[in-house]
Amino acid sequence: MLNIDLIAGARPNFMKIGPIYKALQAYEGKIQGRIVHTGQHYDRNMSEIFFQQLDLPEPHISLNVGSGTHAHQTAKVMMGYEDLIAADRPDMVLVVGDVNSTLACSLVAAKLHIPVGHVEAGLRSGDMRMPEEVNRIVADRVSSVLFTTCEDGLVNLIQEGVDQDRIVEVGNTMIDSLFSLLPRADERPILEEIGVEPRGYILTTLHRPSNVDDADQLAALLDVLGQLSEDAPVVFPVHPRTRRKIDDLDTYDPAKYPALHLVDPLPYLDFVKCQKEAAVVVTDSGGVQEETSALGVQCLTARENTERPVTVTRGTNRLIGIDPLEILRATRQVLDGDIQEGGMIPLWDGKAGERIAAYLVGLAMKD
Repeated sequence: MLNIDLIAGARPNFMKIGPIYKALQAYEGKIQGRIVHTGQHYDRNMSEIFFQQLDLPEPHISLNVGSGTHAHQTAKVMMGYEDLIAADRPDMVLVVGDVNSTLACSLVAAKLHIPVGHVEAGLRSGDMRMPEEVNRIVADRVSSVLFTTCEDGLVNLIQEGVDQDRIVEVGNTMIDSLFSLLPRADERPILEEIGVEPRGYILTTLHRPSNVDDADQLAALLDVLGQLSEDAPVVFPVHPRTRRKIDDLDTYDPAKYPALHLVDPLPYLDFVKCQKEAAVVVTDSGGVQEETSALGVQCLTARENTERPVTVTRGTNRLIGIDPLEILRATRQVLDGDIQEGGMIPLWDGKAGERIAAYLVGLAMKD
């Protein structure tokens, strides 16, 4: 029996481990997965409710590390996870994405000589100022098996000198979750609750430091969103970190733009519904770039770079930078009918989790 720890820390991780965990159930007796929730995201709408909506069991282990600086949070995850596996050692540790928990658990496992598998390996933005870039590079370096979502990841890893025998192209488990939950998302009444019409609103998410840490930049972005709300209502589910930054602004007046809807973080099914029915999405999230491309929804990414260029070359995503005036211009351009046609991205077919499970079972059979 191969015992595998599946590490989840932040909101995107839950959608990525779900299809893997479910696919492993088909191999009962040969392989067993244990869900370890580090507690990096602790808001109920950003963690607990995701397990319910993704039909996942309660985490087998919860480390409850909570928030903190990058160093403090990473250290707390490392200490908690080291104590866990010192007492109950898995045969392999599977990490996903590029959050602090990904880095922390990869390092702990590698130093204890436990094989690490990295799901979503090889993505690169080329921007080392991004904490996520550091996390994903280090996780890749210490991983024994690198599961890639697309050809971009494969090419990046080969260019970095990774032995191709360690790279497995599997597709995108986040898209597995998206496709499997679309029928349930369609039933959600979230648009009526907010008061917007299908294809009649702009959806936005902003949480990266380049957009929200500087008060002047954040104020300018809120003003742009307010101006856009006069063209079409804007739905803005606000990340807790972004909410704190907005609350610190002296200049923001929520009454000035009544069609700018700042709402709490949405449960996953509600957010999928909001993505699917949006006229355009303005975001700085990596996962949203992927999901909108899979859904065929126009996406404008408010960043200077992206680790997911396949969403630009094959999907419906456009990289527009962080200049508020450019965001205003590009969004209005889409509203006026400038549509980017996308297509099906190879292996984003809802079966990535099955491919990963089959590979892991192959490892178990060898042992």
